[in-house]
Amino acid sequence: MAIGKVEICGVDTSSLPVISNERMRELFPLVHSGDSAAREEFIRGNLRLVLSILQRFHHRCENVDDLFQVGCIGLIKALDNFDVTQNVRFSTYAVPMIIGEIRRYLRDNNAIRVSRSLRDIAYKALGVREKLSRELGREPSIEEIARKLELDPEDVTLALEAIQDPISLFEPIGGDNADALTLGDQVRDESVSQENWLEHIAISEALRRLSEREQKIIQLRFFQGRTQMEVASEIGISQAQVSRLEKAALTHMRKLI
Repeated sequence: MAIGKVEICGVDTSSLPVISNERMRELFPLVHSGDSAAREEFIRGNLRLVLSILQRFHHRCENVDDLFQVGCIGLIKALDNFDVTQNVRFSTYAVPMIIGEIRRYLRDNNAIRVSRSLRDIAYKALGVREKLSRELGREPSIEEIARKLELDPEDVTLALEAIQDPISLFEPIGGDNADALTLGDQVRDESVSQENWLEHIAISEALRRLSEREQKIIQLRFFQGRTQMEVASEIGISQAQVSRLEKAALTHMRKLI
C-alpha cells in the first residue's frame, strides 16, 4: 500500500490544513445546524487524522485510495454522532470510529468469506462490547455480551473469531529488515519434526510395497494395537501364520526404509 503517496483520491495531502480544537468547537453548532460550508471545513480539517490512521494498515495489500475513502466515511459518521456535551475530544471519539469502518471494509472484502449472519452477530457484539465498556469501566466478558444479545456465549465467540483478519506466517513481529522475526518463526509443533515427518513418508512408502495381506497385518498390529490372535481371528488364518507374515513384512520394510 503506497502510504507515502502525496495525492490520494485527488487530494493533495501535503497541503491539507490542520484544524485546532478551538476552531472545531466553534464549528460544531454550525455543522449540526446544517451549515454545509462549516461541515466541509470541519471534515477537511480532520483528513490528516484519517491519514495517520491509515499508517496502521500499511502492511495490507489494499488500494490506499479505497481505504482513504472508507476512513473518510468513518470520519463523517463520527462527526454526525459526536455528542458535544460530553467532555471528550473529537479525535478520541473519531479514531475508533474510523478504524472500525476500515476494519469492516477489510472484513467484508476479505478473500475468506464469512456468512452474513455471523458478521451481523459479530458487529452487534462489537457494538455491545463498546457500550458495556463505557458503562462498566472495564472490558466486558463474552458471557456479559452474550446475555445482552440473548445469545449463547459460544455463538458470540464463534462470530467474533470469524471476522478476525487472517495473519500471514511471514508477518514481521520483531527485528528490522532481514533480521526481522516472523510469526512463522514462533510457531512450532513439537510433535512433528523434520525427522519424524520424513520417517512417516518412508514408512508409508514401504507399506505401499507390501502385499495386501501384509499391509492389513501391519495396520492392525502396529496402528490399531491388535494382538496376533485378534489379527488371526479377523483375517481367518492361524496365529503362527500371522507371526510369520508379520516378521517377513517388517524385514522387507526395514530394507526399503
